[in-house]
Amino acid sequence: MKKDLPENRVEDIAVAVVLENATPESKSWNVYLVNLKDEPIETVLVSSKGYGTKDGEEVKTSILRHSIGNVGAKDYAKIEAIDEQVFGLTNEYWLSYYIGGNIYDKKFIFLPESILESNFIRIPVLNKVGVMIG
Repeated sequence: MKKDLPENRVEDIAVAVVLENATPESKSWNVYLVNLKDEPIETVLVSSKGYGTKDGEEVKTSILRHSIGNVGAKDYAKIEAIDEQVFGLTNEYWLSYYIGGNIYDKKFIFLPESILESNFIRIPVLNKVGVMIG
């Protein structure tokens, strides 16, 4: 039963959309998992998808699944490249990982139009600018 499962709270883990390069012609963006913990996380899996309305029509992107492996303490891992054409959609990242044999999972959701320069911060550990959800 669900009530019998332990409540493993995800803390000190973040997902960040980072502006890698910008030229007058284009911008390059990547999505990162940031481990702010003092311990590694293991067997990291992330699924990503986008959904919402664009030009009055319902839009869904493909669901992508990423096997990241292990991410060290105070470290990061690239999840995927992201195209700014999907910034107008809800972008969802569902993370699961293990610590000491216990499983943890959490959804990180970037709402439409939340990936804006006005929301940029310096991402800890990664030391780049972007939008982070923790």
